[in-house]
Amino acid sequence: FGNMGETSATGVAFSRNPATGDNKFYGEWLINAQGEDVVAGIRTPNPLNEATKSEQNRHLSSLETAMPEVYAELDGIRKRLEEHFHDMQDIEFTIQDKHLYMLQCRIGKRTGLAALQMGMDMLEEGMIDEKTAVTRVSPAQLDEILHPILDPASAKKATPVAHGLPASPGGAVGTIVFTNADAVAAAAEKKNVILVREETSPEDVEGMRAAAGILTQKGGMTSHAALVARGWGKCCIVGCEDMKIDLENKCVWFKGSEDVKYHEGDTFSLNGAKGAVYAEAIETMDASDNPRFVKFMSIADKFRTIGVRTNADTPEDAARALSFGAEGIGLFRIEHMFYGKNSETPLSKLRKMILSKTDEERRAALAELEPFMKAAVKGTMKVMDGKSVTFRLLDPPLHEFVPQTEDKKAELANELHIDAVDVEKRGEALHEVNPMMGHRGVRLHITYPMISETQFRAIFTAAAELKREGLNPMPEIMVPVTVSEREIRFQKAICEKIKVEVEAKQGILLDYKFGTMIEIPRAALTADRMARTAEFFSFGTNDLTQMTFGYSRDDIASFVPDYIEHKILKFDPFAVLDQNGVGQLVEMAVQKGRSIRENLKCGICGEHGGEPSSVKFCDKVGLNYVSCSPFRVPIARLAAAQGAIENA
Repeated sequence: FGNMGETSATGVAFSRNPATGDNKFYGEWLINAQGEDVVAGIRTPNPLNEATKSEQNRHLSSLETAMPEVYAELDGIRKRLEEHFHDMQDIEFTIQDKHLYMLQCRIGKRTGLAALQMGMDMLEEGMIDEKTAVTRVSPAQLDEILHPILDPASAKKATPVAHGLPASPGGAVGTIVFTNADAVAAAAEKKNVILVREETSPEDVEGMRAAAGILTQKGGMTSHAALVARGWGKCCIVGCEDMKIDLENKCVWFKGSEDVKYHEGDTFSLNGAKGAVYAEAIETMDASDNPRFVKFMSIADKFRTIGVRTNADTPEDAARALSFGAEGIGLFRIEHMFYGKNSETPLSKLRKMILSKTDEERRAALAELEPFMKAAVKGTMKVMDGKSVTFRLLDPPLHEFVPQTEDKKAELANELHIDAVDVEKRGEALHEVNPMMGHRGVRLHITYPMISETQFRAIFTAAAELKREGLNPMPEIMVPVTVSEREIRFQKAICEKIKVEVEAKQGILLDYKFGTMIEIPRAALTADRMARTAEFFSFGTNDLTQMTFGYSRDDIASFVPDYIEHKILKFDPFAVLDQNGVGQLVEMAVQKGRSIRENLKCGICGEHGGEPSSVKFCDKVGLNYVSCSPFRVPIARLAAAQGAIENA
């Protein structure tokens, strides 16, 4: 009994610090108390020893000084337990009249930083081997290390005002703004802001880039906001349906507390890992600046057998991904050159082409656009020198690039020497009922082959110039949204023609690979035919999931949470690869494709490429690589290593 007077006590201890991983005996104890008194929070416990005292509890007596013999015995037991279990222990004990009794021990829970620290320490101490060290840090814990997070102790004292979908992990604290322009302006003044929107669009990219965090009322885990935020490693919560926004008065409130309104300038904190929104400032912590992280990842790479690439569209993102260990680019989305900063001029050229009436006008506009396209692809290939860069041809339907604001419509009308009304009419003519399944991807390039020609010429010219500079560009050209081998052949013929022209003009021979995205079930079902022309497959699992389930990825927030709650679905299929359905299509397509082309290279470039269980599945079914957002590259590397260890 720990409550038999001043010579009795109870306590909870960890053989190492569960928050930092420091190899120091860490815990709390209470004199004249029972075990529940320590964890119930009704009494303030004392620190276990002098080494782990803080400024707040410096005045309290430690077990080490109050009962030195008992503490020495307990310290010896914790060392024996660690030597036996080869892991950090969570220990409960009771002291009755200075006699120590051990109640229980178990493997202790720990933060991501502590998991990394303990794994590397125990490896250096000879307690565990490299393979065990790699398994000691979960991908989720690694995610903690890579992102600034809300301080758990600070967050524990606060109450969330709402929850949304945890689209991109990490923590963010800042004053709320409601427009792209306000976010950019605040960032210019070095202010941290949370961009609050009903939903985001490509026109919000600069505001999203400027914001510390993003909060949207609508959208799912693969919505525009979610995809962009994950690519930048930026905290983001989407689908917060309890949130109501009044843009005119620049304020927001939440269901259940409609009388409390938050205005521009008020402070929000976001927990991107839990989807929690707080209407107050919460402290953040950043655990990523640790040289042991680099060493740990190099050990993990010894075990993985699958490659890890990144999805990147700029030299900056490519360089960031390289610093995280990316081995190439699995998805360069050409259309991303029309989003964000420095996009105004090329976007105006693209819009000019879109609204042209004749092929002659289109070719003239594309000729103006080509230098910008060449510069975009060349800059990224230069950063990735000697590594493969997979360029996906223009994918979205053209109506997405038609100007929406009156001033942009007027500007374009003036450049085309037409009335603003005509711009409106031509934009309406491009409208489709279901554009996701409409005139996009390869379909666009078959209708307008000159768009393909421009992209091929830009890529090959950039590669030729880089070769002349002594570099080793390795372009791979990928045709999206295909359902037939004939579509691929049609594009390959154009590609070969342009390649020959560029080689003759530049006086340099070029190497490249030509492949396709498998993102529609028919493409997977006929993969053996697709492989007759395609040299590689890249599975676009965002759209493949959408087409297989028949779910719109931008509208799932209204029903998928209910499916998960009622156990109809185990998880959001856009966040975790559906191995039984979508995964079966992937595995079948790999087998069919390689039955025709034995050396067919296969990868995945959807958001699942950075999700741990999906990465392990890709390794299991024989993919050559996974590709994911730059900030998820280390997570994919670790998941691949752990998958290889599990399957060995």
